[in-house]
Amino acid sequence: MEFGLKTFDIYRKVPKDLTQPTYTGAFISILCCVFIFFLFLSELTGFIATDIVNELYVDDPDKDSGGKIDVSLNISLPNLHCDLVGLDIQDEMGRHEVGHIDNSMKIPLNQGDGCRFEGEFTINKVPGNFHVSTHSATAQPTSPDMTHTIHKLAFGEKLQVHKVQGAFNALGGADKLSSNPLASHDYILKIVPTVYEDLSGKQRFSYQYTVANKEYVAYSHTGRIIPAIWFRYDLSPITVKYTERRQPLYRFITTICAIVGGTFTVAGIIDSCIFTASEAWKKIQIGKMS
Repeated sequence: MEFGLKTFDIYRKVPKDLTQPTYTGAFISILCCVFIFFLFLSELTGFIATDIVNELYVDDPDKDSGGKIDVSLNISLPNLHCDLVGLDIQDEMGRHEVGHIDNSMKIPLNQGDGCRFEGEFTINKVPGNFHVSTHSATAQPTSPDMTHTIHKLAFGEKLQVHKVQGAFNALGGADKLSSNPLASHDYILKIVPTVYEDLSGKQRFSYQYTVANKEYVAYSHTGRIIPAIWFRYDLSPITVKYTERRQPLYRFITTICAIVGGTFTVAGIIDSCIFTASEAWKKIQIGKMS
């Protein structure tokens, strides 16, 4: 029975006294081990690391939001008193809110001559606008100064992922302090739904946006129109999805086996060729001497 099993051995052993070590073989073996070790570390690093894969599709990813989008706005108007600053919201669903005050705060600047407005509110998932203006003030100023700096304008949940470089706060740092004080500012936003899914399958919903802007002084038949800072938005039907992925274990093992087997096979071929050439050269030299 033992003899019968041995016939299936495809790894036949060569007696040690029939093998011949060489300096060339030792050198190739050392290089082979170093090369395998380097490739193993490279593959191990890739296996441990997490890749971010992005895709595009047409759908509303956050159907549980009730058709709402959270907005965070932080803007400074250094030459407009806080009593005059207000936030107005309107959209195509009929919403028209003047002087929104929920979850908002006004911080005096420049010894009370300016104002920093910070607010968090929701908008409907339909085209519309929200604007910072003096429309909610008790008495309208004759020449309101709408020069400003936007510190933050973000939609949805905040994503803190280093590998995702998106336009989640595209207007952050926008400086209009040197613009015409009596001019209105239009920021046209295209909001793009964004989904981030980690390795556990948990999804977070946010929004990126592109922006174009213009500055103008508006007039009507009654005279100059009171300026405002407009944020006009529309939603893109395209959703961007980022997914964390890691290389499967079986693929890592397969790659390591291929590296080890392939390296030893190629090294064996090289060593065999060098040894055969060396032996042939020795025979030629012996033939010349005889």
